[in-house]
Amino acid sequence: MDVLTPEQRTRCMAAIKSKHTQPEILVRSALDKLKAKYVLHSIDLPGKPDIVLQARKKVILVHGCFWHVHNCRYGKVKPATNSLFWRNKRNQTRARDLRNRRALRKAGWEVLTIWECWTKNHGKLTSRLSDFLSAKTSTNRHRI
Repeated sequence: MDVLTPEQRTRCMAAIKSKHTQPEILVRSALDKLKAKYVLHSIDLPGKPDIVLQARKKVILVHGCFWHVHNCRYGKVKPATNSLFWRNKRNQTRARDLRNRRALRKAGWEVLTIWECWTKNHGKLTSRLSDFLSAKTSTNRHRI
């Protein structure tokens, strides 16, 4: 059973942002320190990637572990109420992510997915971003 009333849950869910989230801000801060030039939320690309490095033909997707079903403790959480709805919603998000990544790669873009849980360790986050920025050719290590 949910500990919040339906009205409280509705307010909580409505307050969740899709742009300029804390994990996204942490990634952008690390990119700023690496002196990378980027644009945000390009509507011209499949899925409107969070961060686009146009000169390098690279995109960075910043995913919340719960919403995009990451294989970590945050992504494995299963809501107890309305579970069928949430399972379907999260599976649809996962399928959409896969379609968008494929479309981006097909269009010649390199894709890096940064998971919310990865942003908790700033050193590893910066290292991952640095490796991605300096990579000359597309490799499978940037895939989920």
